[in-house]
Amino acid sequence: MTPFTYLRAADAPEAARLGTDAGTAYLGGGTNLVDLLRETVARPERLVDVSALPASIEETDGGGLLIGAAVRNTALAEHRAVRARYPMLARAILAGASAQIRNMATVGGNLLQRTRCTYFYDTDGARCNKRVPGSGCDAREGFNRIHAVLGASEACVATHPSDMCVALAALDAAVHVTGPDGDRSIAFGDLHRLPGDAPERDTSLAPGELIVAVELPPLAFGRTSTYRKVRDRASYAFALVSVAAALELDGDRVADVRIAFGGVAHKPWRAAKAEAALRGGPATHQAFLDAAAVEFEDARPLRDNAFKPALAGRALAAVLQALASGETA
Repeated sequence: MTPFTYLRAADAPEAARLGTDAGTAYLGGGTNLVDLLRETVARPERLVDVSALPASIEETDGGGLLIGAAVRNTALAEHRAVRARYPMLARAILAGASAQIRNMATVGGNLLQRTRCTYFYDTDGARCNKRVPGSGCDAREGFNRIHAVLGASEACVATHPSDMCVALAALDAAVHVTGPDGDRSIAFGDLHRLPGDAPERDTSLAPGELIVAVELPPLAFGRTSTYRKVRDRASYAFALVSVAAALELDGDRVADVRIAFGGVAHKPWRAAKAEAALRGGPATHQAFLDAAAVEFEDARPLRDNAFKPALAGRALAAVLQALASGETA
């Protein structure tokens, strides 16, 4: 065990003040950070416990929801407004982990969890640019079945592990943060980074910045939404491919649509090309497949994951077909 100092913040301003020193990590539920500490992947000099941050879910004036960073995943998935107005989010959370982990994991921590790439966790010999910048990426030529086919780089092909974040990307959530320079709001699509030549930086957060809340905007057709996760086993496995989607029809045509994919990129992947291809067009199975093909036309599969673009297309078509038919399961 690497020694560290433990501090408990009473509120967000104190947490931001305590988090300015280099070598500091914020501790929420600990469901990912504790693993990283045990594996010596993360070696912070001090931990600032932020579990005392707001844990409320409140209505906003515009008809959305403001979700405190310390809200537990279970509480969010079970919240009546979330289940009724944003079912894709509730289903994504329930697909994400065991009940025990959901009971501990926080919303803020879920957004900041790190990749589950095998080579990232292998500190005894694997090269990983995300863990040790400049060391190389063994996943490119190694076992890369779960890795990225979109937005990857020569430096890193890891995928983002969160299910919740895929739904939040599709919902155009906003992330409220505080830090040494004050408060700001980040569009969800701008929170996570593609790897480029600096894969060690997962997010656009500045040093010392702390997530304090996530805001869901109102989305009238969010009630017609769902989340589907394709994985190697039925429980407690990370996504090979996942889809969060909401669909609004005008007769037999697509009036509006929201789509995000998980398991295919270094960040939750908002499918803007597929959405544009579908809006105004027919709500047919073939149109859904064609839209997915447009989204994945720039895919760069590795040796073991060339199946992902086709799998993502079939998953998207199945999800949208179910929503168009009035099914959400």
